[in-house]
Amino acid sequence: MVRTVEVTEQLDEVDRKYRAEMSEKIAALKRKRNAILLVHNYQRDEIQDIADIMGDSLGLSRAAAQTDKDVIVFCGVHFMAESASILNPHKTVLLPRKEAGCPMADMVTVEALKQMKEQHPEATVVTYINSSAAVKAESDICCTSANAIKVVNSVKADRIIFVPDRNLGRYIAQHTDKEIILWPGYCQTHDCLGAAGVLESKKKYPDAEVIAHPECREEVLEHVDAVLSTSGMVRYAKESKAETIIVGTEMGLGYRLKKENPEKTFVFPSECLVCPTMKLTTLDAVHNALENMVHEIRVDEETRRKANLALTRMLEIV
Repeated sequence: MVRTVEVTEQLDEVDRKYRAEMSEKIAALKRKRNAILLVHNYQRDEIQDIADIMGDSLGLSRAAAQTDKDVIVFCGVHFMAESASILNPHKTVLLPRKEAGCPMADMVTVEALKQMKEQHPEATVVTYINSSAAVKAESDICCTSANAIKVVNSVKADRIIFVPDRNLGRYIAQHTDKEIILWPGYCQTHDCLGAAGVLESKKKYPDAEVIAHPECREEVLEHVDAVLSTSGMVRYAKESKAETIIVGTEMGLGYRLKKENPEKTFVFPSECLVCPTMKLTTLDAVHNALENMVHEIRVDEETRRKANLALTRMLEIV
């Protein structure tokens, strides 16, 4: 089913009052704790509204590395908060909902990665940031969807073990001369979208442009005008002259796209494009994390040091 996103959300007076009151309480706690609120583009609308910095994994990694705040509240999923902690070992990093994980990150283990490294000792391990700190520690360099091609082309090795997203890995393989050894992981949210959904949307909106995230299947990417990270989609939406844009990524991005481009229509080609763990974070959870300083994410020093090398190498080349 095709879904058109509208930013004019119909809130009743109770909801509007609740959001306003919680926003004020959270703002006061941020001042008290000297905290910054980093919010991923897939978060709930009301969480996006209170963000200090909105962005994708790359942009938020940079923000985490540069902040001078004492406390980082990461409204995203576990691997993102881990990355912030790796880059800021002397700061407090809070994840408002400790259950907010990433199924794709769980598809690769340290033991399995070590086995693949033994099978391909000459290969460089490039690990998508959507992975655990322990897996990053076994990697040579990290990447995000925004810089994956640049990172892969920057390494000297001719063979790359790419972990864990097979769809992003296949996309990279089309833009490099290096051999890409794929890990069989995938994002359940992006992988649910098939070509049929995109074609149905194009039929309904024949003048629309189509953009999609590289975590989508190859059959989807064959029918798009641009393959982009979420930050790339934000830029594309502002620069495009199209009145309607079909968007192949998690629906949470639609709120920001519509808010920043109210004159345009954004269509999501499937109702399945919702990440349930991204939607766990609520205003109550953010308030609770700041008030009680709970759900701190910390990485042991040995793992942190090794993982930090992979993350820092990524940040140095972008």
